[in-house]
Amino acid sequence: MPVTKLFLVRHGQSAGNAEGRFGGHSPTPLSDLGKHQAELTAQALSKEKIHAIYSSDLHRAVQTAEPLAKLLDLPIITTPAFRERKVGVLEGLTFDESKAAHPKDYYALVNRSVHHVITEGESYRQLLKRATKELHEVLRTHQGENVVIYSHTGAICFLTLYLVGAITRYTRTTPWLVTSNCGINRFEIRSRSNIRVHAFNDTRHLQQITGNDSFGAR
Repeated sequence: MPVTKLFLVRHGQSAGNAEGRFGGHSPTPLSDLGKHQAELTAQALSKEKIHAIYSSDLHRAVQTAEPLAKLLDLPIITTPAFRERKVGVLEGLTFDESKAAHPKDYYALVNRSVHHVITEGESYRQLLKRATKELHEVLRTHQGENVVIYSHTGAICFLTLYLVGAITRYTRTTPWLVTSNCGINRFEIRSRSNIRVHAFNDTRHLQQITGNDSFGAR
């Protein structure tokens, strides 16, 4: 059975992350720190014999993927399927602002209510459906290869829960798996029922810089 190596990478620190704001589907760019994180991540992943680079089509994720694409001379395959959860009325707000203005949506989000649809946004279940559908296509296309997917903290959390079998159609709430900016989740996949986890939130490549864990605003 051929082994597929999968690397799920959160984007570097964005301007919204630095201010503690929900990014959602907004086009917020990387901060200067985020650009540095992206460069260091590219250097680390360039040693992994990568065959394909996928990314959310949101600006902060594509910016994070660009240094690796340049190093390896590979195209970035962008898709909205790996976008962050659409947070609707919470987009651009801080945690405190969200709690004050939209408490029902805020508490459903932080308590990870899987089925709650944020006003003008989507649910975690909807995020999971679109992201896993695309993930299966990526793994089918690149069986036996090494693939990087640049995405976002919520999307990576739910893709990881799915890969380790920690979420089912009956799940109502979930734990939160923290992924720092440019943290890497590393997997070896032999089949849907044979998945090995090598690392959660691997940030060893960022140790030379400070502030590599950005509070986690979405």
